[in-house]
Amino acid sequence: MKNTWYILENEADYEKASERFEEIRHARKGSIDHKEKMLLAFLLDDYGKKHSTLLELDPIEFIKIRMEDFGYKPADLARVYGDKGTVSKVLNYKQALSLTMIRKFSKILRIPAEALIKEYKLQ
Repeated sequence: MKNTWYILENEADYEKASERFEEIRHARKGSIDHKEKMLLAFLLDDYGKKHSTLLELDPIEFIKIRMEDFGYKPADLARVYGDKGTVSKVLNYKQALSLTMIRKFSKILRIPAEALIKEYKLQ
């Protein structure tokens, strides 16, 4: 079944587009799926820019909001990252995000990496 894409207007549209993007992420250049992937990348980026008020938050608050949005607990992030103690320290402002965490959390929480590399104060 062929998808017809329009401007993403809400979180449900964004999620559907994100899921489809992940399905065709490695499409061969020049293929129909590759063209769809490029369109989805544009639509997802456009939606992100229009809803970028969250980008003004510090990275940890942004992570916590997205965890709540997806119903994730710290243990879910620890499964992705591999270290429960480090995730706990980061979420409690005791340790800074690592590059690996930024990459993994950006993907699982669908947060632009640029939002996670901002400086923030540790306690």
